Amino acid sequence: MVIVLPWNLSFGSNFLLGAGKTTLLDLISGRTPASSGRVRFKGIELTELHEYQIVRAGLGRKFQTPSVYESLTVFENLEMSFPDNRSCWSAWRFRRKPDVVARVEEIAELIYLKDRLDDRADILGHGQKQWLEIGALLIQNPELVLLDEPVAGMSGREREATGRLLLEVAKNRAVVVVEHDMDFVKQIAHQVTVLHQGRLLAEGSMDKIQKNPKVIEVYLGH
Repeated sequence: MVIVLPWNLSFGSNFLLGAGKTTLLDLISGRTPASSGRVRFKGIELTELHEYQIVRAGLGRKFQTPSVYESLTVFENLEMSFPDNRSCWSAWRFRRKPDVVARVEEIAELIYLKDRLDDRADILGHGQKQWLEIGALLIQNPELVLLDEPVAGMSGREREATGRLLLEVAKNRAVVVVEHDMDFVKQIAHQVTVLHQGRLLAEGSMDKIQKNPKVIEVYLGH
């Protein structure tokens, strides 16, 4: 399932400019400590865990700006994220085994980069770097994927390809996307959640959201 939190800039407060989308992702992933309330995933209270423990619990997070190892190849970037035991000892004895190669190639094909495995990441286009970072998450096989504006800066063709990618990814895991490109939202969303001034304004299908009077008044400005 793909749940989309659309962009909504609010000027109703002197201290809160955003709707709270990225803050919500920060709270879920442990980047920002919660001052109150609970964040539960698979029955686990995430507010009691460190960021790395949340990752190990099955959650993956991608930020808006792509962050890849530009001096490494596409293959090496994906290999670095392979979910082996990350102790110092395991890193020292890590070997490129057939299962690692097979998993890297599988993910590279999914993210449209199978023909670029030997290329350094620094020569990739912006959209391809976005895909590579998504691939680095997927190779860890998370059960919940959080994506903050994954198509920002992409061409129209890249947006369409990313939509197909996320629909494929969402077949066996939950995907939460923060996005303000409504055409892209229509392509991928099973459920849309609209936030306003840090609070839930509306939730439902894209068709239902577009007809919601509160959303029309606050989000669309009518």
